[in-house]
Amino acid sequence: MATEEPVLDRTSKKNMTMFRIFLSILFISGFFLIGGRANAQTCRVNIGVSAAGCTSYMEVFEYDYVSEKPSFPGGDAKMMTFVNEHRCYPHEAYRRGVQGRVTCSFVVNTDGSISHISVLRGVEPSLNREAIRVIGIMPPWTPGKIDGKAVPTRVVRSVNFRR
Repeated sequence: MATEEPVLDRTSKKNMTMFRIFLSILFISGFFLIGGRANAQTCRVNIGVSAAGCTSYMEVFEYDYVSEKPSFPGGDAKMMTFVNEHRCYPHEAYRRGVQGRVTCSFVVNTDGSISHISVLRGVEPSLNREAIRVIGIMPPWTPGKIDGKAVPTRVVRSVNFRR
């Protein structure tokens, strides 16, 4: 038995179009009312446990929400060269044929230093440790900026391990 799809008359189509326009205007006006900055522009990074036993967090800006993004000295190509020159494939993992991409998150501080490195998506413990080590020895980055002022920014990058 065939089912018939409802046929929209001209008035219904016009009302749907007006409703979509209304939603668009509402979204855009909300965007300008909050100054063009969404609440999701910052995130909390776990910085450890205080002496009282409470977990402490630091608020940092997300990479995509800063006006000037943090950058490795010389750009992404130089960063890949740095990683390739300093990465040491763990012997046991290499021997067993373990390979993959370790995705890490880290904070580029206002002075360009790197801190709070963590693995978001790992491959194997020895490869994860090596990715953290390589990111930890990177030279200072150019910090992210908002309105010309340096701000701590969370960056996500991957370190590849291929045989």
